[in-house]
Amino acid sequence: MLSNEELAQAAKEWWYYTVELSPGLVAQGTYPPDFPYMPRMLMRQAHLQGQDCLDLGSMEGVIPVLMNRKGARRVLATDAVPHCAQKMDWLKKAYQADWDFREVGLMYDLHQKLANEGTFDYVNLSGVLYHVFSPMHTLACARPLVKKNGLFMLSTNVVNEQSDVMHFNTAGKLQTEPNTFWYPSIPLLEYMLRYFNFAPIDCLYSRHPSDAALYVPGKECGFISIVCRAVDRGTALPADDSWARRSMLGSWEYTGLSPQKQGADQPASTIGYDVPEALQAQIAQKGSIDLYLAVNEHGRRVVRATRAQDTYLLRLTDES
Repeated sequence: MLSNEELAQAAKEWWYYTVELSPGLVAQGTYPPDFPYMPRMLMRQAHLQGQDCLDLGSMEGVIPVLMNRKGARRVLATDAVPHCAQKMDWLKKAYQADWDFREVGLMYDLHQKLANEGTFDYVNLSGVLYHVFSPMHTLACARPLVKKNGLFMLSTNVVNEQSDVMHFNTAGKLQTEPNTFWYPSIPLLEYMLRYFNFAPIDCLYSRHPSDAALYVPGKECGFISIVCRAVDRGTALPADDSWARRSMLGSWEYTGLSPQKQGADQPASTIGYDVPEALQAQIAQKGSIDLYLAVNEHGRRVVRATRAQDTYLLRLTDES
């Protein structure tokens, strides 16, 4: 538990998440009370008991707390700099949670920076991809950290259009936040995931409010969270995509930035995931889902959270 002095100090700090620090004492974060926290909602379906988990871009440590609650064997939190180190320590005490922290700098070459940490059953990369110059570079270096058959969760801003386009935040027209750069279309984001041997198995999408300054003129924008399986090389791609398979084997960028180990001797995960009924037929037939169809035809949209456990509020009595 936190001391009275720690509670008084913590209550004065700026918080990204809204967190209950002691019974009845809540530090207010940046999001409205009914704003859906989709990475939290999806992670609830993952079987983390006894698994090794990695959180990339951890802020105050809410995802690591939730990973602890779900029984993870090991949790590693990371961020570019230890700007939330004190608040992480407060959350560890308040929630009796435990994890290690690594400062990784820019979100590139993660497989080298974390080379001594091994590979993981579950890796979360949420709220990061639109903050980097090169989304592909970040995906490339995250892929070797995921065990074969492990789960990878990605959450980022997207444009809901059928295209192979990624929109740049020219002059802050998409978002005035100065560290935001790219909004990919949903199909392009899916292709990039498949290119790095991630097969999507679930997603949730929330449309940005029409009055928000987060939009491409004339197009619907939103935030998507995606859970993928880490699969063998090339198996997430369409059978006729020979270009991508050649690129995986012969591109200097691919082999240099994403050195994925292959073969039966590689660590394999047994982590389970409860796929929603609406998507089970697709996965049974194809082994993965079409993200654009899941968002626009299969009901994987969220408007507002209907219960506190699906928001950015972390309470001491919540289970997940």
